Amino acid sequence: QVQLVESGGGSVQAGGSLKLSCTTSGDIFRSCTMGYYRQSPGKERQVVATIQRPTDATLYTDSVKGRFTTSKDNYKNNLPLQMNSLKLEDTAMYYCAASHQCLIGTMLMKGQYKNWGQGTQVTVSS
Repeated sequence: QVQLVESGGGSVQAGGSLKLSCTTSGDIFRSCTMGYYRQSPGKERQVVATIQRPTDATLYTDSVKGRFTTSKDNYKNNLPLQMNSLKLEDTAMYYCAASHQCLIGTMLMKGQYKNWGQGTQVTVSS
């Protein structure tokens, strides 16, 4: 049973923008940590961005800082990921994840996330 549903992926030219959405139930949306991961063929799944309660503080991996932003839409139980200035290396399957664990100011390990979506593909072309 998939409890996190991603949408918004697609194909875009380098320099363009996409906005992903992650919708879930209220219980999962109240998880201490939510985040986005991405995985390219043959590579490990890597963190992109996380958001943590109670302050909804965000953390980003270095390669997306200044280009990607996330913040909670509490009315829709949705976690969007706005991706600007997309690069070829941003091509990947993007996953939304949630964990009841928190390490304030620190990104959780992949294995600490209990809930995962099925992913949405983002393809950036030149």
